[in-house]
Amino acid sequence: MRQSQLSRLSLSAAAIGALVIAAFMAAPLRAAEDAVIIPPPAADIAPSDGLQTVVVAGGCFWGVQGVFQHTAGVASAVSGYAGGSKMTASYEMVSTGTTGHAESVQIKYDPKKISYGKILQIFFSVGHDPTQMNRQGPDSGTQYRSAIFTTSDEQKRVAEAYIAQLNAAKVFSGPIVTKVGPLDGFFQAEAYHQDYLTLHPNQPYIAYNDLPKIENLKKIFAENYIDKPTLVRSVTN
Repeated sequence: MRQSQLSRLSLSAAAIGALVIAAFMAAPLRAAEDAVIIPPPAADIAPSDGLQTVVVAGGCFWGVQGVFQHTAGVASAVSGYAGGSKMTASYEMVSTGTTGHAESVQIKYDPKKISYGKILQIFFSVGHDPTQMNRQGPDSGTQYRSAIFTTSDEQKRVAEAYIAQLNAAKVFSGPIVTKVGPLDGFFQAEAYHQDYLTLHPNQPYIAYNDLPKIENLKKIFAENYIDKPTLVRSVTN
């Protein structure tokens, strides 16, 4: 089972202090081990006018949202739920692993500033480990599965071709388990989940599991990295 909500969201002050120190000491090594440099997709989608949308899932949405909030060309990255019904789209219900939902991030991007293929490259390289089945790091359950929810046939085609390309190149230690399918609905997560990485950088879970992703983005995709994140509260206010 995943870490309990208590371990992710509330620890004693003493425990937090000890874990934060240990997390920051361990983070550089973890970042170096988890970063996977991969080639860009051989096929991509041509630039078009207007914002485009794709929804991805790769473990806890805090870290995935944080990565794309630091990505140039992304107009918004919102944490939420995809894969299940509106009736079960709440953190408490999704956490049971029985709703069909995955913790997901809705990415709206400007295709004239960043391509769909580049978003997929970042997602696979630093956003999460696409070889882990129904888990990511310390969290396990179908709600933490790796998935790409597409909004067009062209997105689906490019994503599937890229997965086949990466598997053939054997850039990962095992086969990619990411599922690709159409987006039936995206439901925004509760307000306290939005911008969580930025608002809680000293939270032990964030420090150990997610801040290394931001460092990897900055190091591997320097041309796509922005220091000031595009926060949900800035977009909606």
